[in-house]
Amino acid sequence: MPSLTSRLYSYKFFIPAAIVYVLFFLAPTFLSFFFSLTIWTLSDWKFTGLDNFKIFLTEPSLNIGLRNSLVYATATCALKVVIGFLLAAFLCTDLKTKGFLRSMIYFPNILSTIAVGIIFGSLMHPSHGLINTCLAAIGIKGPDWLGNPRMALFSVVLVDVWKGVGIAMTIFIAGIQAIPQHYYEALMIDGGTAFHKLRYITLPLSRSSMNSVIMLAFIGGIRSFDLIWVMTKGGPGFTSDLIASIIYKQLQGGFYGISTAGNVVLFVIVSIIAVPMYRFLTKVEVDL
Repeated sequence: MPSLTSRLYSYKFFIPAAIVYVLFFLAPTFLSFFFSLTIWTLSDWKFTGLDNFKIFLTEPSLNIGLRNSLVYATATCALKVVIGFLLAAFLCTDLKTKGFLRSMIYFPNILSTIAVGIIFGSLMHPSHGLINTCLAAIGIKGPDWLGNPRMALFSVVLVDVWKGVGIAMTIFIAGIQAIPQHYYEALMIDGGTAFHKLRYITLPLSRSSMNSVIMLAFIGGIRSFDLIWVMTKGGPGFTSDLIASIIYKQLQGGFYGISTAGNVVLFVIVSIIAVPMYRFLTKVEVDL
């Protein structure tokens, strides 16, 4: 049995990580809950109770932001799961260029989100953007991608999927490559086709990878801010506002307490959605 000294020695290795965790996660979390109950500046604060939450929850554009956040998260999650899985299944074949193609698809994920937003904002310009210029060259009048209230949010969704599908593909590839090859060999002996391999082996046995992609993509979509802000700033009007962009507008206006309360509300919303979703997905995985 290890002595007390040896056990204390081993615990010392946790101290640096514990300090970082407390300083950069636990402390900001508890401070956020505290300052959400105050009116505060960098030099002073005043306790106000739940007033900040009442003001934030009666924000006129909050209903739009909540709806848009759910639509954005659902759309980006569904597209990343479907496209990421199909790409992973294709790139786990004996294709000679699969290494190059994997790198090219993953590459947008390492780019700065701000840079991607600025570039696609220019590409989607209604009159001078490259996308509409190419469409005009073949006789198609391109839409106002970011200025049309019905299209702005979904235009950003497409950019988000283009940037983030690489990480979904990578997770799926890891899951597919862990599937024992003798399953496929047995299916081929029984006369199975490529579709049968995908439907009856690859898809069911990639469930754990799919659950990871769903959780990461959905929670990331609910919390998304930077791409939507760079490309539309929540416009035109409030039509593409997300909860995070509403919080940022409060911060811009100097309402620090209200914006902090908004962050707490967002944390609660994510928790309410994520915990049941995780339990459901893991239950389905076990049942399979």
